[in-house]
Amino acid sequence: MSEENKPTVMVSGGFDPVHVGHIRMIREAAKYGDVIVIANSDEWLHREKGFIFMEFSSRYEILDSLKGVVLVDSVNDSDGTVCDAISRHKPTYFANGGNRRKDNTPEVMLCKKIGVELLWGIGGEEKVAATADLTRKTRNFELPPQRTSSKHSER
Repeated sequence: MSEENKPTVMVSGGFDPVHVGHIRMIREAAKYGDVIVIANSDEWLHREKGFIFMEFSSRYEILDSLKGVVLVDSVNDSDGTVCDAISRHKPTYFANGGNRRKDNTPEVMLCKKIGVELLWGIGGEEKVAATADLTRKTRNFELPPQRTSSKHSER
């Protein structure tokens, strides 16, 4: 298959901050094709959770550096969806991970209408390292630091 015909897989999210659940989703999505990441706007983040941990430019730079990602783009998400980006990019697949399902994903109808195949459970069925949990930890300064024995990178 030529690069021109390689499938594209769109993933979307706030990515605020980027965490292991996001990385798992992007890595698994890359098994289906070139990954297009749509990062929600700072305005969307503020509407959803009341604050912005990392501005779009920082989230963009991190996401753009990930293996398998061919494009990171913004979106007009004033309607609470990434339909604008799906319509513009027309990916082969729209991948959803974590707790996203047909009944809580507003982009389903558009994808069906324009022939974008939906992928579910990408990166795992469970939501890992939820942003709300991570940001709650930063607000709770009473927790003692936790030591872990982490693996070393093989690079």
